[in-house]
Amino acid sequence: MRKTKPDVCGGHRAEGFSLVEVLVVTLIIIVIAAIGIPKLTTMTGNLKTRGDARDLNGAIVLAKMRAASDFARARVYADLSANTFRIEVYESGSSTWVTNGCPNSCTGNQSLSSGVSFGFGSLTSPPSGVASLAQAPLCLKDNLTSTYANTACVMFNSRGIPVDSTWSPTPTGALYVTNGNSVSGVTVSATGLTKIWRSDASTANWNQY
Repeated sequence: MRKTKPDVCGGHRAEGFSLVEVLVVTLIIIVIAAIGIPKLTTMTGNLKTRGDARDLNGAIVLAKMRAASDFARARVYADLSANTFRIEVYESGSSTWVTNGCPNSCTGNQSLSSGVSFGFGSLTSPPSGVASLAQAPLCLKDNLTSTYANTACVMFNSRGIPVDSTWSPTPTGALYVTNGNSVSGVTVSATGLTKIWRSDASTANWNQY
């Protein structure tokens, strides 16, 4: 309750805050905001990259399951320019890649979160047990020989084994995303086992989660 004190006429008036008190409180709020807002922004960005990495991991696992269950080729197609990805299947006897679920219930493209793009910043060192730091190989066109530029595909053969664009088994499939402050990625082993990683974008300090 606000204090009161007698005025010169014998009545009472409310005692407010002085200008110095208001300025001190305002300064404290500004300092707290200056410290807290950047940390909150960084935390939000990290959550976005982690969420996108989990979505990519889910897509890769589903593509592997589709390949093995349908005895077909399947892949996660990442458009590095548009920052989108989708699952595609190349059925036995077909001549084209078809988006998962089409024509009845196409899953279509999934976009990365706002402020997140495919890449790994200035990092050069890969996660533990990974030979090199790179996105998955370029995606094959329908003719299964030529490739699309600015793409990356984690691809599985009809037995659910990860393969490269020459159809050779590969342990180097990976997709990385970054928001400029952190990098998250999904790596795929030669057996198709996936791992999700996270590191700062400026210094490689990979941690699996």
